[in-house]
Parts: sequence; C-alpha cells; structure tokens
Amino acid sequence: MLHAVIMAGGSGTRFWPLSRRSLPKQFLTLSGERSLIQTAFDRCQPVIPGDQFWVVTNESMISTTAGHLPEIPANHLFPEPCARNTAPCVGLAAMALAAEDPEAIMLVMPADHVIAPIEKFQEAVNAAVKVIEESPEQLVLFGVPPTVPATGFGYIERGQQLSKGVYQVESFREKPDRETAEGYLRSEDFYWNCGIFVWKATTILQELETHQPELSLALNHLKESYGTPTWSDSLNEIFPEMPSVSIDYAVLEHSEQISVVEAPFGWDDVGSWEAMSRLNPQDAAGNTIVGKASLVDSSNSIVRSTDEHLVTLLGMNNCIVVHTPDATLVADRSDENAVRQLVQQLKDQGYDEAL
Repeated sequence: MLHAVIMAGGSGTRFWPLSRRSLPKQFLTLSGERSLIQTAFDRCQPVIPGDQFWVVTNESMISTTAGHLPEIPANHLFPEPCARNTAPCVGLAAMALAAEDPEAIMLVMPADHVIAPIEKFQEAVNAAVKVIEESPEQLVLFGVPPTVPATGFGYIERGQQLSKGVYQVESFREKPDRETAEGYLRSEDFYWNCGIFVWKATTILQELETHQPELSLALNHLKESYGTPTWSDSLNEIFPEMPSVSIDYAVLEHSEQISVVEAPFGWDDVGSWEAMSRLNPQDAAGNTIVGKASLVDSSNSIVRSTDEHLVTLLGMNNCIVVHTPDATLVADRSDENAVRQLVQQLKDQGYDEAL
C-alpha cells in the first residue's frame, strides 16, 4: 500500500519576517489560497487517502499541522523533539510504517515545495511505484531537468535507461560552481535532486542498518515502545541521541540500488523571497505585488504586505519589501540570501520576539 510521508521540520529563515519560529515556511500561503503543506497534501489526492498520510514535524508544530491538515489522523503526526536532519526523520516514519504495514511503500516529500501540474506529479509517482513493485530493493528518486545553471541544488547524474523515463543513478554531485552548473545544463544527463523519494519502508530500514548502524540501533530501540504508553518518553529520550545526517549522505550516496524517474512536472523549492516572482504575476514594470501596495517609478521589486497595511514605493528598483504587523524587511533583491545573516544578527541582538 502506498503511503505519503511529509517532512515538515524546516524553519524557512529566508522568508523572515513572514516566517517565524511559531509559523515556519510550510504554513505560509505564498500564492493561491492554500498553505505550502496543504498543497503537498493536495497534490497526492485522490491517489493517497488522508489516513495513509504521515507528517514528521517539530513537536511545537503538531497542533498547527493538525489545523492545516485535519484529514490526517492525530497518531500519524510525529513530533521531533529536536532537529536531526532527514535520515532520522525518514527512519522514524519508516519504522512506524513497517510496523503498521509490512508491505508499505513510502512517498517521501518535503512540505514546502511547489509542484505543478498535479496530474504530472501523480504520473511520476505511479511510475516510481511500478519500479518498486518490479524491484522491491530499489530506492527511487525524482530528478528535475534543470532550466537554469543553479548552484544551490545538488545534482543527480543519470546512467543506463531502465524503462521510459527511468534511469539508473550514475552519481550524485554536490552543489556546483557556476561553470560546472552550466555544463550540467547543457548535458541531458543531469537532474536537480528535488528531495522526493519512493521506496519500501522495510528497504530503507535495511539500508539504514547497513550504512548507518548507530541510527538503525536507535530506531530498533524506539520500535520496542511504538504504540505503547511509553512511546512519547522513549521518543524524547532516544531521538535527540540520533546522529544528525541527511538521508542523501546516510544512504543514497552509498547504496547500489538507486534509480531516478525524470520528473515530468514543474518544480520550485521555494527557497527564498525570489520565489514570489516565480509563483505570482508581475506588473508592466516587473514588480511582484501580494497585498495592498502602490508603486511609483519603481521596477523589478517584490512587495508583500499583510492585513490591510498599505506599502508604497517611490523610485525604488530591485527591492524586496515585506511588511508584517511587528517587523518589516527592506532588502536589495540581488542580496536576498543575506536574510539568513540578518536573522542570526537579530538573534545575537536579543530580538527573540521577532524570530
């Protein structure tokens, strides 16, 4: 049976001041009417029913997650006592799924991506599931054909074609420099690694046992209390002791049974405010406006206002302006990644109420 696992533990600091500790990026609505985590749920409908969804998130976000996704059973919302990267996250979900359904196939995906059209995404999921059904030992990734020489993504190099749109994985490549990324773009053999996976729960647990014995041992200890009154205490005790490591580094870069499905869908990782211009229309001057705003002699800017607050720009170009009730960001659009640096400075200066 196919289950969906949504990884929702991120903080999204590059979306400050809209994204906060109490409302991280996955709960934001950046376009349309649904939050990012809700659209992650929506794109799997009706292929996967709500009672076959699982969410792993920060323990402080359980109630917020339940509010955004009431269709998911409460006992399918797993609280992480602390951040431990994606391998413990995936392992935790796989451990529970294998206990509930020994034949479970997991569709693992981040909570904060934008994918369209839904039909093409479901088509790719079905292709991945077919691979698993024919070869249960396979770990299947989705690879997105690059459209620009992006230096912020990891890449997958494809090898031998296994079937239509499905290839062996030849290698993984770290985030490249500009020249290397341009070479990947010219080639037809490289994909962006979008961090969406399909595999059997028992298979990924076996891979973790082989390549990450310390993590596997911790999961086995947790399994002893799963479904019992001691589960919460065991999770709070054992999870923080797990190694903090990504599933890519923990397993995927070492396994020999990996294939990649060429994604037929559009994908955006919504990594920063720059995504607003990709997700929303622009005016004649290239401005992206969400909320109440009036711009004069201004171009190529991103403006996001909340509530009924009016934002005005006069003679401003290439800016990011984000208004919230208690904080406002004004930034040079060409240096928008510095928002992370700003958030760290706010923390150092003691502005915890704004974080």
